[in-house]
Amino acid sequence: MKTDKLIYILAFTMVLSSMSATMFNIVLPKMGEEFQLSYSQVSWVSAIYLLIYAIGSAVYGKLADLFRLKSLITFGLLFFCAGSLIGLASQAYWMVLLGRIMQACGAAVIPATAMIVPIRYFPMERRGWALGITASGLAIGNAIGPVVSAMLVSFAHWRWLFCLPMLLVFTLPLYRKYLVEEPRNGGKLDWIGGGLLAGTVASLLLAITFADWLPAVISAAAFLLFVVRIRRAETPFVNPRLFRNSSYSLGLTIAVLVMAVGYSLPFLTPQLLADVHGLSPGLIGYAMVPGAAVSAFLGRKAGKLADIKGNMTLFTIAGGLLMICFSLLSLYAGVSPVIIAVFLIFGNVGLMFMQIALSNTISRTLPKEQTGIGMGLLSMLNFLSGAISTGVYSKVIDQGTAFRLNPFNAFPGTYVYSNIYFVLALTVLGVWIMYRVRFGSRLKVRGEMLEN
Repeated sequence: MKTDKLIYILAFTMVLSSMSATMFNIVLPKMGEEFQLSYSQVSWVSAIYLLIYAIGSAVYGKLADLFRLKSLITFGLLFFCAGSLIGLASQAYWMVLLGRIMQACGAAVIPATAMIVPIRYFPMERRGWALGITASGLAIGNAIGPVVSAMLVSFAHWRWLFCLPMLLVFTLPLYRKYLVEEPRNGGKLDWIGGGLLAGTVASLLLAITFADWLPAVISAAAFLLFVVRIRRAETPFVNPRLFRNSSYSLGLTIAVLVMAVGYSLPFLTPQLLADVHGLSPGLIGYAMVPGAAVSAFLGRKAGKLADIKGNMTLFTIAGGLLMICFSLLSLYAGVSPVIIAVFLIFGNVGLMFMQIALSNTISRTLPKEQTGIGMGLLSMLNFLSGAISTGVYSKVIDQGTAFRLNPFNAFPGTYVYSNIYFVLALTVLGVWIMYRVRFGSRLKVRGEMLEN
């Protein structure tokens, strides 16, 4: 079937896209030495990419409601490759930044596409399987990204990292072949509303990154103007009716909490392994691989389970796995890194299962004409949640603690990490209760879909 081939192409795209998002992190010190810049200055190579990536996922989602997805993918991938060529040929830092900015402007079409294709091209009874395939691609990229990046820079200059994601250009003919679309009528895009949303997100991320109150004030002001704009505009960037859909709004809230919890795995655990266990960055990367690898292997099976048994079943399994992971980490944060790598398998698999169930659930609360912007906002809020949560984790670790929330933890040097994991386990329980109350009945969700 054409749709099955399309979802596998999308999974391959997700592998390369997720690798591109983080593969420059390990070469920032080398880049700083070459251009004689501080670490905070060169860190913009990663920060600017994620900032534009977050905003762009919502913008492309809105554009997908108005224009053909095939045209958006063509533009995005070609723009991404143009940015890669600029980065590959860069001889100055501004060229590196320009390359990353162009890469992000193009690559932002990928998370939007990953959310939209399973919804538009697969019936509800196969949507979980499709989401599982794309989630597997994301997990594979996260697993091999650090390893491939480290191997490449061990024998080649860091600029060649720009070359690897250019393999995406070979997927373009396949997208144009298998992406059969209904005609789109185009329409008027509310650029003012989109700009205010972008300003809100960009300012908020800057406020978090630099712990500065001025961008936070600007973000709040831009958000208020955005709310006013979407209420008054003839064709608003986001239809206010979307947020009056209580199932969708609660689904977004749960997704934000889940992503905040989930970001502890790739962000907090490496700090634990470095701070408490003294592991080098290379060994930390290898400790993270098993969890991502098992997640990639089980992604398709999780999607099928959601299709057969329902999202509630998959969400319950996911919640159980995450609670096992965080409970064990809270108890045994000071044990061997090998054992911690085993704990991470439960967490990574649980997080992926929960994201599949949530994406599937949220997609069913949206009317067809709002699937693009609805899922685009979900993708954008995931990035925002990750940025905010990592900032909170950093502050808590910097302050340290002399007490333990978990009375059974026997490793004094790990109290601050144990406390965070203990709170995260309770948060997962709260999230499961929220999901159970609202989405435990399929009839309740379907009834609201018909109303919208």
